[in-house]
Amino acid sequence: MTDQPLAGRSALITGASRGLGLEIARHFVRTGADVFLCARHADALEDARRTVAAEAPARRVLAAAGDVSDEADVRRITTAAVAAFPSLDVLVNNAGVYGPMGPIESTDVGAWRRAIDINLMGPMLMARALVPQFKRCQRGKIIQISGAGATKPLANLSAYAASKAAVVRLVETLAIELRPHAVDVNAVAPGALNTAMLDEVLAAGPDAVGREFYDRAVEQKADGGTPPARGAELCVFLASPASDGITGKLIAAVWDPWRTLVAHRAELDGTDIYTIRRILPEDRGTSFGPA
Repeated sequence: MTDQPLAGRSALITGASRGLGLEIARHFVRTGADVFLCARHADALEDARRTVAAEAPARRVLAAAGDVSDEADVRRITTAAVAAFPSLDVLVNNAGVYGPMGPIESTDVGAWRRAIDINLMGPMLMARALVPQFKRCQRGKIIQISGAGATKPLANLSAYAASKAAVVRLVETLAIELRPHAVDVNAVAPGALNTAMLDEVLAAGPDAVGREFYDRAVEQKADGGTPPARGAELCVFLASPASDGITGKLIAAVWDPWRTLVAHRAELDGTDIYTIRRILPEDRGTSFGPA
């Protein structure tokens, strides 16, 4: 890619006031995009907007506070973003929460629902609001930030794990629906990040999240975790024309050779590589007999 792979592009980024969302916004403006930022807390969002604007004074950086799980807020934010950027063609769904921590029988049902609302309903509402815009433009990129819960069970984090697995299947489904309109939809596993969500795990303690998960969090905090820039760089690639045609995939910023995926575009298309699928006995070299 060139040093300005997102030149001429504009993006709406949720959860952009801190952490990975803020890092994605900074990378986007540095590489040529105009951005519209969204987060729940107006003061923190305005601080982030100023930070991002300072990275690239030639780029337009706008913001609106709101809750991605609130349909009225989503409508207001997406309408403002399209009005500001009539050629808006990138959506980054980054907003997310861990939700309640602890065994399923002791978790608060309301908090469990709230996690699903933010982690699953939020991305669905944002995509639903912007798909007509992408169809009009006959191009678009939807980038969904995923997490460890998408690919393995996470004891004591049931709402997070369930919502992240569900949102990856939403990505795969939208990719099929939107392929005829040249809209690519992918999920990003950014790695183990030292963000405010990690601090929530540490504050909850081993009794809530389990000793093994807690000890990994302590170790991650000490060694610095994965730099957010790794995930942000992958998002730049997926938002750029260089990734056109790569769709319906869950790609790991740390473990997958995404910088060379363009060379494997035809091989990826129509396969279950980088997807979530059921594993059969035959896939593990055994057989349980006929049905």
